[in-house]
Amino acid sequence: MAVGWYSVLKLVPWEEVISNAPKIAVKAKELWDKASRKTSAPQDSLAEAAKPPSPAQLQARLEAAELALADLRQQMSDSSELIKALANQNAQLVQRIARIRWLTAAAGLVGLAALLTAWLLRGG
Repeated sequence: MAVGWYSVLKLVPWEEVISNAPKIAVKAKELWDKASRKTSAPQDSLAEAAKPPSPAQLQARLEAAELALADLRQQMSDSSELIKALANQNAQLVQRIARIRWLTAAAGLVGLAALLTAWLLRGG
């Protein structure tokens, strides 16, 4: 059984896995930072909360929201490219494992046929 796992591990495209490892680490750190970041509610007084924002404040908020949206879209694009690369690697790994299983079954059948032939030739 250990030999089977060794064969599977030899077929893993380790160069691709290692080349994508830094990207995965960076994205994981960004995700962790975002998940752990706590947003604190502003501590405005009641008078300031009741006062409507000025047009300049609204414009600044809109620009900040647009910048945040553009940043979010870029991060989503980067993440989707990374996910596509990982999915491609996963598909290749699954194909290679399926091929090894098929070859193992075929080798087992050939071995069984060889044993049966040897037994029959001995006069079994």
